[in-house]
Amino acid sequence: MNNTASVLVLVFLAVTFIMSAHDKIFHWRDNMGWLKPHFEKTILKNHVPFATGILLFFELLAGILCIVGCVELYVNGGRMFGFYGAVYSCITLLFMLFGQRLAKDFDGARTIAIYFVVAILGVYWLS
Repeated sequence: MNNTASVLVLVFLAVTFIMSAHDKIFHWRDNMGWLKPHFEKTILKNHVPFATGILLFFELLAGILCIVGCVELYVNGGRMFGFYGAVYSCITLLFMLFGQRLAKDFDGARTIAIYFVVAILGVYWLS
């Protein structure tokens, strides 16, 4: 298989975002209990559920595109869905980074930067 690194990156991103979306969907109340205080001193304080819903949408989109991208690479060597999966992963991570920086959670922001490097590698390899 010529695309092993690309597939591994796409699987990593798919697991990351599908699991995160799953947690938000099935543990919404718990997430709100953590996120509302986390953003209480930011401009997002009155918009946490809405912002989380937008993030959830992008996580699902990125995760699904990454899964379809893996299938596409395996079936016909195509890179379009994987590329867009990696791009939407980057966009999602930038949303998260913005939120963590806004909340002055620098450790959280640093963690997101690590994921971003992986996503950028995916964009590069699949472009």
